Amino acid sequence: VGYALDADGHPQYDHPLLHTEDQLPIDPSTDVPEGYTADQRGVPGGFVGDPDVFDTWATSSLSPQIAGMWEDDPDLFERVFPMDMRPQGHDIIRTWLFSTVVRSHHEFGCAPWAHAALSGWILDPDRKKMSKSKGNVVTPVHLIESYGADAVRYWAASGRPGTDTAFDEGQMKIGRRLSIKLLNASRFVLRIGATDDAPEAPVPGGPIVVENITEPIDRALCHQLATLVNDATAAFETYDYARALERTETFFWRFCDDYLELVKQRAYGEHDDVGTASARATLELSLSTLLRLFAPFLPFVTEEVWSWWMEGSVHQAPWPDAGPLRAAAGDVDPTVLDVAGAVLGEIRKAKTSAKRSLRTPVELVTITDVAPRLAAVSATQRDLSDAGSVLTWDLAEASGPDDATVAVELTPDEP
Repeated sequence: VGYALDADGHPQYDHPLLHTEDQLPIDPSTDVPEGYTADQRGVPGGFVGDPDVFDTWATSSLSPQIAGMWEDDPDLFERVFPMDMRPQGHDIIRTWLFSTVVRSHHEFGCAPWAHAALSGWILDPDRKKMSKSKGNVVTPVHLIESYGADAVRYWAASGRPGTDTAFDEGQMKIGRRLSIKLLNASRFVLRIGATDDAPEAPVPGGPIVVENITEPIDRALCHQLATLVNDATAAFETYDYARALERTETFFWRFCDDYLELVKQRAYGEHDDVGTASARATLELSLSTLLRLFAPFLPFVTEEVWSWWMEGSVHQAPWPDAGPLRAAAGDVDPTVLDVAGAVLGEIRKAKTSAKRSLRTPVELVTITDVAPRLAAVSATQRDLSDAGSVLTWDLAEASGPDDATVAVELTPDEP
């Protein structure tokens, strides 16, 4: 924008000198309006460029239109505008969010998006906002080199929407440990049934046959996994990605600590073929589901494992569906797995307290509990015997849950 100057050199603000659209962009401090020459700049009877500039919100407030290629690609714009979500910081609600809504309202008569997801600030170790002006910004390159990109992403995804998040290398270390555990657990699952021809590489077990899942503890795992899928899906649908990560991570550690240990020997084929097929199908179904649940948070390690046994990319695979998992679970009591895990925990604790190896045989496990929990132990007794090296069981019904006990008698320590 420029203005004509009158005979006294005063700008005629009511008569701005405008440029046509095909001439844009222009710089008023150097470009000359039509009908004038450069030597007329700033002299009476000449012209002057407007000294002011738009602030950044002049174009940022059009970000949905710019991203949707408004006017340049009408077909694309019609399909993407108004958009679904605007992610942004809470400190620019009054500027970016407000300005964008105002521009869209006056131009299109509608809001520019359906939802706005507000993030917090990243705080330095002194709990101060990181900013370039303060000089307390930490660039992530050395963190990625030290812990891996997945670990840094894990830390970022652990910050809840709308809340400030402290810079925390400790959280990145946890993310790295989770990534390594996912690799190792995946290798275990995919190495079951490996052949002498491929002793090192992970070997997939072929198509997952859900109908093979028949054992109570396997079906209970499927039931709990279906609940996890529903919880994670609901969290993502409300943009609570941190909750989806938290629920998936909690389930995964229990999966590794309890379920893998409980079914390990059965999966290796140390019992009947039916039990082995059930364990292997459950392990592969669980791994397929967990990889897809973790993929938004640990994109590299999940893609690596997926490439070991699946075609294409995990990031183009369908999001897990709880329906088939519920069908595989049937009418099983989902607490079967919880009870078995609790009993296995007591056996481990007894061995640790006695400073004995976890492989130490157990002479006798005596359980006094209510009937439903005793039924769960009976249903998983073979797997518990394998995982805890238990030789003998004694189950007795308690008068109530407050009288429940688990007593573990180890074999005598060899002299």
